[in-house]
Amino acid sequence: MGEARRIVVKVGSSSLTTAAGGLDADRVDALVDVLAKARGGGEKEIVLVSSGAIAAGLAPLGLERRPKDLARQQAAASVGQGLLVARYTASFARYGVRVGQVLLTSDDMSRRAHHRNASRTLDKLLAMGAFPVVNENDTVATDEIRFGDNDRLAALVAHLVHADLLVLLSDIDGVYDGDPARPGTSRIAEVRGPADLAGVEIGSAGKAGVGTGGMVTKVEAARIAAAAGIPVVLTNAVHAADALAGGDTGTCFHPTGKRSAGRLLWLQHASTPQGSLTLDDGAVRAVVERHSSLLPAGIAAVTGEFSAGDPVELRDRAGHAVARGLVNFDARELPQLLGRSTRELARELGPAYEREVVHRDDLVLLHP
Repeated sequence: MGEARRIVVKVGSSSLTTAAGGLDADRVDALVDVLAKARGGGEKEIVLVSSGAIAAGLAPLGLERRPKDLARQQAAASVGQGLLVARYTASFARYGVRVGQVLLTSDDMSRRAHHRNASRTLDKLLAMGAFPVVNENDTVATDEIRFGDNDRLAALVAHLVHADLLVLLSDIDGVYDGDPARPGTSRIAEVRGPADLAGVEIGSAGKAGVGTGGMVTKVEAARIAAAAGIPVVLTNAVHAADALAGGDTGTCFHPTGKRSAGRLLWLQHASTPQGSLTLDDGAVRAVVERHSSLLPAGIAAVTGEFSAGDPVELRDRAGHAVARGLVNFDARELPQLLGRSTRELARELGPAYEREVVHRDDLVLLHP
């Protein structure tokens, strides 16, 4: 891990802010000191996924704690995001490093053109020597604002930029085999697969009260990245330098799978289905066993309101989701197509209808 050249680092709100909800300049500077030194003269490329926008906006808006309603969360994010990136810009300027802000949503990243644009932007920022700071677009996000405190986003960004390592920083120095506050518990140094965490109770709430993640989302993010072939270190922010240098700190999640098409990882883990298509038995076998595209002839029913390009679930007759994909037709168009061959549809409705409802390149299987 010490030899990793391209690294994604995620830092949580609790590591950047005060208990009252404002940015802690000393904490931000301490993190930037570590990142700038690890970056060196360009030997390593680092992308930072930073939480903290909502937390940074609390105090300026006179909010004592993170609001529960979406509108005030968005307002806090609007104020806090500017403060957050301004703080990073000023801190990195001490090292002569430019900061580039990249705001992402999961919906954008599951679409082919948007995914390609995001990848190209991040690659170009790194090539030009800038330091990318990534956050979700919490100002306008809905589901994204409850996305796990950016942990899952960090795993997907690591895959997007073909990272060699993902480092998740928080206020806890790893995964423990029990409550870290209780005597007798010990840190789990390595996780090579699900069996290593069997029976381990994972906490769901952070200590500081300004974030939304907790250990559950961090472990889930680590599993996503590991399944995509990326090693992960989960540790306390005060141990960031050791983690970036490959030292023995926190919990290391070893890769459990191989890299797949980047966009499909976003589709599986970050998209919100806007509807569902019920498949007949033959279509289920074609999609699941033969990895075929979904044709109109194999669809028995349509549920939901969605537009062409939206993510939808593909379900069997029992209602079990077997796959997720990007649909090529609006929901209102599909009823007239069900159970009919593409050749028949092209002859009656025109050549635009001689195509798949969900192309296999825009489809990912959901394993139980």
